Amino acid sequence: MPSLVIVRHGESLWNSENRFTGWVDVDLSDRGEQEATDAGQLIAEEKGIDVGRCFTSVLTRAVRTANLSLDAMGKSFLPVERSWRLNERHYGALQGLNKMETVQRHGEEQVLAWRRGYETPPPPVERDSPYHPLNDPRYAMVPPASLPATECLADVVVRLIPYWEDAIAPHLLLGSDVLVVAHGNSLRALLKYLEGVSDDDIADIDLPTGIPRVYEFGDGLALEAVRDLGDPETIAAKAEAVRNQTRA
Repeated sequence: MPSLVIVRHGESLWNSENRFTGWVDVDLSDRGEQEATDAGQLIAEEKGIDVGRCFTSVLTRAVRTANLSLDAMGKSFLPVERSWRLNERHYGALQGLNKMETVQRHGEEQVLAWRRGYETPPPPVERDSPYHPLNDPRYAMVPPASLPATECLADVVVRLIPYWEDAIAPHLLLGSDVLVVAHGNSLRALLKYLEGVSDDDIADIDLPTGIPRVYEFGDGLALEAVRDLGDPETIAAKAEAVRNQTRA
């Protein structure tokens, strides 16, 4: 029975400053590095899981989290595949802005719609902005029409699920346990798909940094069980902190 482990990257420098990050390439904070190591240790201690493949986005905070987690698991040798399709949701013109200052400017209701509305993208980033992916060399081999200037969660689902089906799921079907290290919204998109969460209910689900979530599958990748690794009270508190990032 193969297992999938998903981990949101450890706290980034902009997470610690409560800023919208999106596709901006921000490194881990010291706390984030420790969260990444702790996540790897939790996975290593979990009986029945033997990760044989790792997938991550092309953003530094996820790449470094994957590396630190694999180091803690004693599996730094594992093959790691990186794809822009696992990137965080592109937050458009909000990228770099402090979340509470954005609430003060636009109102809590509007910012909540941008953060959690399934089909409500933020204003797009300008074409000549350094935050537009067309101006980032790491996306030089991605067709320009595929690169977003902003995204809602529904857009992330559209770009992510084909990658799940074509790149990640085949390893699970062959019986290998898989680790996916990505971002709050790309993993919420995958969670929505795997757990059958409705468009409305996904707004109430928050994934804290550095917490492994385990999916166990049966034949044909029929989902049989889901669980988080770690102390339940700590996980709940961290999820609540994510939920409150734009609340006065």
